[in-house]
Amino acid sequence: MPSQSAKTSPSPAQWPAVTYEKQVWDGGKFATSGTAANRMSQQGGQYESAVPPKIADLHPRPGHDAEELARDAEAELQSFDSDHGEKMRAFAPILLRSEAAASSQIGRLTASARQIFTAELGGANKRNAHEIVSNTRSMERAIALSDDISDVTIREMHHVLMKGEPHHTPGRYRDQPVWIGKNSSSPIGATYVAPDHKIVPELIHDLVLFSRRYDISSLLLTAVAHAQFETIHPFSDGNGRTGRALAQSMLRHRRLTRNVAVPVSAGLLADVDAYYQALMDYRSGDITPIVEIFALAALRAVPNGRQLLTEIEAIGEKWHGSIKPRARSAKLRLLNYALYRPVFTAEMAAKEVGVNPTNVYRDLRSFQEEGYLHVMKEYRGPTIWRQPEVLEAIDAFAARVGRRI
Repeated sequence: MPSQSAKTSPSPAQWPAVTYEKQVWDGGKFATSGTAANRMSQQGGQYESAVPPKIADLHPRPGHDAEELARDAEAELQSFDSDHGEKMRAFAPILLRSEAAASSQIGRLTASARQIFTAELGGANKRNAHEIVSNTRSMERAIALSDDISDVTIREMHHVLMKGEPHHTPGRYRDQPVWIGKNSSSPIGATYVAPDHKIVPELIHDLVLFSRRYDISSLLLTAVAHAQFETIHPFSDGNGRTGRALAQSMLRHRRLTRNVAVPVSAGLLADVDAYYQALMDYRSGDITPIVEIFALAALRAVPNGRQLLTEIEAIGEKWHGSIKPRARSAKLRLLNYALYRPVFTAEMAAKEVGVNPTNVYRDLRSFQEEGYLHVMKEYRGPTIWRQPEVLEAIDAFAARVGRRI
């Protein structure tokens, strides 16, 4: 933990803004494939890259209303996590996948719940679903590593996210410029050019020290650390998703979310443009918008998450009353398994409920006949059993998060 004698900023306006340094674009060095792209990228010239401030010893002071909002959001997150307690642990994978899907959707990657769960099992599916699965695994890894937020764990989150990507370097910081703008071939004229790659390691080290602070409230710390991470943009791709996974890791590290990954990214979806504008405001020296938008995202996520869990519980109660499985029976365990793992293979179900794979088919077929489960043989993949109502509830959750409130 860094020293508690942190420097303070007397007012929100005094959070240091990003400065910039001149760079020379050597287009030929980073030429891309294709004749037209080569011509554009080889046009040299000057541009400016960001130089973010070191923040390890700074104390963020957002506007009063934003600070109050952040405190309210913290209380809601803690209430959501503690009220459901152990009962919520079974549904934790569903909330985690919903958070991963929402984080991916911010980056324009979308897929249905069925496609995501099926892709996890190796079924043939759209590329977006497989990328969201990678995002889910990255968030799982982020939460598993939440006790030790470090340079190593951040790179591990990225490695899990980008594993198998042929055009990038999973788990390694970039060795070239990255930028945000319409021209993908050159940073000249870009809206924002991230820091020179040579200073990325020291900036991440500084960010890690800031992230370990305990003299700053949890949500405020998370919001500022996330904005700083996105400003550094340490990887060649996947920065947004890695940064939102890091935010989940920090929420778990600070014990705001001990049982589940509260879908904060889902709350950000309500106004993605405002989220991106808040990141730009942060780079200009105003931290209030990013704190506000993180707090509002948490406040949106909690009731939406509660509704999803309530709907899944109602599905379970309906089918318990209809099927009437015996207490402590394999059939009861299988019915409950389908509620929190709504896409699965017979082999997975057999292992979960503790029966021989050949014996589980009897109950699966019974559930199919009653309408509780659907079955489909995936093209070049396994035979998949699905609980359609839970999948519909997850898709309804995803639809709600995109609404402005």
